Amino acid sequence: RIAVSTNGSADRSVYKYLLKAGVNDFSVSLGACCASEGEKMMGVTGKWEKVIENIRWLSKKTYTTVGVVVTSENLSCFKDTIAFASSLGVSDIRVISSAQFNGNILSGREVSDDILSKHPILKYRYNNAIAGKPMRGIKKDNFNRCPLVMDDMAIAGEYHFPCIIYFREQGDPIGKVGPNMRRERVEWWKKHDTYKDKICKGNCLDVCIDYNERYAYYNF
Repeated sequence: RIAVSTNGSADRSVYKYLLKAGVNDFSVSLGACCASEGEKMMGVTGKWEKVIENIRWLSKKTYTTVGVVVTSENLSCFKDTIAFASSLGVSDIRVISSAQFNGNILSGREVSDDILSKHPILKYRYNNAIAGKPMRGIKKDNFNRCPLVMDDMAIAGEYHFPCIIYFREQGDPIGKVGPNMRRERVEWWKKHDTYKDKICKGNCLDVCIDYNERYAYYNF
């Protein structure tokens, strides 16, 4: 897959161009069910309707998900936001707590079985929350390496990073984009202790931890 993260506010012509160029995975920030809160979460103003229409349009063209970042401020409208996101026709809904808020955002906030059955990523995270599993953070008994970097790559400008979260938290890149970057990523995961890295330890997501645990189970 070639994935692009976007706030969804670009002109339709931009998304048409990206589709033609081979992008087949769009991740759009949503974060709310109304214009005032949504624009605050997306970082744009006056473009709510445009973003919503772009999400609907992209969802008909290719695999499209929306990201709902939950904070203590928008927690109360969580259920409505999920229902609204599902109504847009997206393939899935990626719920994530902000780095400053790592509480159990789903437990006690019932999501209908109908919505969960449509969105496997949402269902995965919902079930984790019901089981009391935190969304972020590597524990001492978790596998302390990240082989996921061999299969998933985050690129910003001339550099490649372990993951999008690592980039957003202003971590150092693994190296420059080029013919050696696959080899550099292999060396990084073999040597880098994620439990000793503050960014990884505090921010690594449950799905990434599960991936690395499975890798360790089958390979060691």
